[in-house]
Amino acid sequence: MAAEGGAGGLPHVFVVDRQASYVAMPDGKRAKWAAASHTCLLLLVGVALLGLVVEACFIYNLYKQIENLSGPKASQQQGEAQTSPVKFTESNEIPTVLPQPDKFQRPFAQLIGPTPSAERNPVVQWIHEGGDAVLNGMGYHNGSLLVESDGHYYLYSKLTFSEEECVLIQHRVMKVTQAYGHNIELMKSKSHRCATNQRERRQGGQDLWNSFLAGIFYLHAGDRIFVPLDDISKMRMGTSDRIGAFMISP
Repeated sequence: MAAEGGAGGLPHVFVVDRQASYVAMPDGKRAKWAAASHTCLLLLVGVALLGLVVEACFIYNLYKQIENLSGPKASQQQGEAQTSPVKFTESNEIPTVLPQPDKFQRPFAQLIGPTPSAERNPVVQWIHEGGDAVLNGMGYHNGSLLVESDGHYYLYSKLTFSEEECVLIQHRVMKVTQAYGHNIELMKSKSHRCATNQRERRQGGQDLWNSFLAGIFYLHAGDRIFVPLDDISKMRMGTSDRIGAFMISP
């Protein structure tokens, strides 16, 4: 009957409206998590602010302690230094306190030569004055270098020999000390030399040989160092030969 009168039919009970807006509501767990996160954030911000306050108090107390240690006199002197003008004084007086030289100067010596000995002394006689010869804290007497201070010394000796035929050459450095009743041999060089050019030897030429000795020894005050030769005439006299010593450690 209703259909015949032109009236529309009744709508269905379940109808979905797709144009209606949908608002998602948080469930219970999500709401609790959001509240806990907010609380933790506020707590962290509070702890950070509290740390800044504690640090500021610590710096302030440290500054006050430093200021108290400096005292009022230091601040007063600084104020006077800033306000008072700088005064310059001029004086032509020589200062009474002069720089002191080094109190300990290690002894050293060098003797050159040797000089011809009219007495045919077997001990080499050296030149101890002039040229490269020098004595500082050491002495010289009759061909011997005199030690005046105890210590370790570097000793050296260089000789030049000339020979026109085969000969045995010995170069020795000896020591005389008060602790022993005989001479002590410190260094020795021994070699058998012969002329290398017979023709040059017949024409008046010379063969030259050098001998050099060096070493470190402990010497006492009063010791004497000398160079003996079996035949001093075989030496080639000249200032290139020498003997020397210098202290390396007291």
